[in-house]
Amino acid sequence: MTDFHAALAKGKVSTEDALAIFDALAPTTPDFMRGYWEGSPFPTDHPLDGALEATGWKGKRFDSEDEVYPLIFDDGQGGTFIVQPGKFMGKPAQGKAFERRAELETDAPAARLRMVQHRGVVTTAMVYDDLPIIDLFKKVDVKTVLGVMDMRGLPLPYFFVLRR
Repeated sequence: MTDFHAALAKGKVSTEDALAIFDALAPTTPDFMRGYWEGSPFPTDHPLDGALEATGWKGKRFDSEDEVYPLIFDDGQGGTFIVQPGKFMGKPAQGKAFERRAELETDAPAARLRMVQHRGVVTTAMVYDDLPIIDLFKKVDVKTVLGVMDMRGLPLPYFFVLRR
């Protein structure tokens, strides 16, 4: 299966199918990625499937190539807040992030956008400042991207969807 929409409708695909779908999509540019994007799962039976959503993850915001906010969460009151990734990833996620808001919240950017070659194609990558994580993005359409998280020590890639 190499069709993004069919995979979403199915509800879960293998890592191999997700990689084939990712490979078939068009690369993105940092300019294309600018703005706020809402996040949702792209399940592949990865150990992290559902973990971010369970804590209230809402999406990512790209203000410029050097001002990226990779973790935006529901504040429990209809709004959102920005989380410092190192603090969030440093402790196992339990419950909703807004319950730890005082500990996790920041207003500082925590990543940058760069063009990176991945699987033979140059596309936009979000490089975390303090974590061994790179998220890479491929365009499904003008309002949707498929993301893949490449994290040192994690043997399988983690997939997610971002929508404007």
